[in-house]
Amino acid sequence: MDRPSDLYASARTLMVDGQVRPNKVYDGRLLDAMRTVPRDRFVPPARAAIAHSDTDVPLGHGRVLMQPMAIARLLQMALVRPHERVLVVAAGTGYSAALLDACGASVVALESEPELLARMRDNLTALAPKVEMVAGPLLDGWPQGAPYDVIVIDAAVEDVPASFARQLKPGSPQGGGRLVTVRWLDGLGLGVIAEVIGGALRFNTIFDCVTPLLADFRREPGFVF
Repeated sequence: MDRPSDLYASARTLMVDGQVRPNKVYDGRLLDAMRTVPRDRFVPPARAAIAHSDTDVPLGHGRVLMQPMAIARLLQMALVRPHERVLVVAAGTGYSAALLDACGASVVALESEPELLARMRDNLTALAPKVEMVAGPLLDGWPQGAPYDVIVIDAAVEDVPASFARQLKPGSPQGGGRLVTVRWLDGLGLGVIAEVIGGALRFNTIFDCVTPLLADFRREPGFVF
């Protein structure tokens, strides 16, 4: 009989070949990372058996591990090059940070929820020890480590603080900093990439994506006249 670790290795292969590659994900480094990084380690033990299914997996505290296809498309969209500096905001239990590390990026993983942060530290210490793990308010980003080539907000948001634009590298002939996330607009979840233009983030929509809204990034209510 196969050991559980072997079963999960087969599940990762099926996840990549059945969910990720058919959904326009073609970055070989990312595909290899998703076949290698043990996704089951990044969910609560009771949910390890569904870690590779085509759905978000609850982590607790209103947070989820985003479905494989969605996180793969977000990370591919960022076009992360080896040795680029990446900030993962709302890093949760550390799965996206581990994938980016496996792709050769220099990663800073930011989390604010103590329980998730503790689980991230356990996971990444064992599987991706080069990742820098930091704690702080998600809305602030991590300016201490700026500038970044890429910022990944690993959840759905309504608004992105203007200060995030100042934490990205400015434009250059080789391409400037970029930010990827899922953005809720008029009730729709959209995978977006943003670049800094004129000191502000300018967003382009790439694909549809439904995943829970991160409470920290909910739009402040305003008056309607």
